[in-house]
Amino acid sequence: MRIFQIQSTAANEGDDLANLLAHGLPDNGFVWISCTSKQFEAQLPAIQQCLLQLCDQPLLDLHVSDLLNNQLPSHYDYTSQYDVVVFRRLAAASATAGSLAHGSTQMPATSKGGPPILRRIDTSPVGFAIFDRVLLSVHPSDCAVRDTYASKLMQAASTDVRTTGTRFPSNPADLMLRIVNLMVDGYLALRRELTHQLDHWQTELLNPKARFANWSALLDARLALHQLDEICEDQRSCIQDWIEAIKTWPEADSPNDARERELLQVRSRDVLEHIERVVHHVQRLEQSAETAVQMHFSAQSHRTNDIMRTLTSLTAIFLPLNLIAAIFGMNFDSIPLLHLHSGFWWAMGGMLVIASTLSLVFWRKRYISRTGR
Repeated sequence: MRIFQIQSTAANEGDDLANLLAHGLPDNGFVWISCTSKQFEAQLPAIQQCLLQLCDQPLLDLHVSDLLNNQLPSHYDYTSQYDVVVFRRLAAASATAGSLAHGSTQMPATSKGGPPILRRIDTSPVGFAIFDRVLLSVHPSDCAVRDTYASKLMQAASTDVRTTGTRFPSNPADLMLRIVNLMVDGYLALRRELTHQLDHWQTELLNPKARFANWSALLDARLALHQLDEICEDQRSCIQDWIEAIKTWPEADSPNDARERELLQVRSRDVLEHIERVVHHVQRLEQSAETAVQMHFSAQSHRTNDIMRTLTSLTAIFLPLNLIAAIFGMNFDSIPLLHLHSGFWWAMGGMLVIASTLSLVFWRKRYISRTGR
């Protein structure tokens, strides 16, 4: 568990909940309590007591269950004292056993072949309880976003704010949006690898010399992309509900509060725009996979038509030759050229002329030419 006290010009990391309860909230800032799902479950009574003392309101049992539920979709809920945001991340999963043991939800495993990045996308939820001056976040055990932002926060605290221009989060809602924005941008960083692998797969599907047989992996990949699409839609609905909830907040008492409210709305819309970019990219990948399959079967059908056209042309060339051979094979004595010494050569020459003429005609009509690919 990590505890941070954040003010407008400084930030520092505390020791534990007991120390936080002893000193209370900072005079002009707020507190960020960050823990993993396992730590939240193990220290739930102490966390509830801390929230009761600092915010006069512990978490409801239903919201505790939501923060511990690893299968819950992204959603937004609220009470009169605090808001709850559950946001499913899209990040590269860690290969460690500990991350798989607690709070890690990966995409369905696919068969051999196909883009392996789809098997490594972790969709575990991250929960936030947003009070007026306290932010409680519950992360998976391998959540790099929490550690990344905490490092940036402490690095900014160790430098001069006036020279770097760093602006600390003004309230718990602002901090929550910054962390969510980092999670969304984490998926945007995976776009290049995912797009490159799917493009490579499309090339394999459209290669006329390759025999693609890993259809089970293709089906699993399409199902995984469809699941990603649903997760992104839940993310977008969650942030849209959050934006609508901000509009219902009481009017700000001072110009500074009004400015912070406006910045919060701007940041919320920016997060929503990033999520919509992710939704658009996932939908485009899903359409690309579907289009690749359709183009594969179209190419196979076109190749089959070329083969059948060539075989039909060759059959048409040899049909007159078979007819001549069948006529001279009849058991009659009065067939012309049958008893001539040069009859065989006349028949072979005629068949050669007919075959050459038909071949030339079919070649001019491109019946037996190779189709460019």
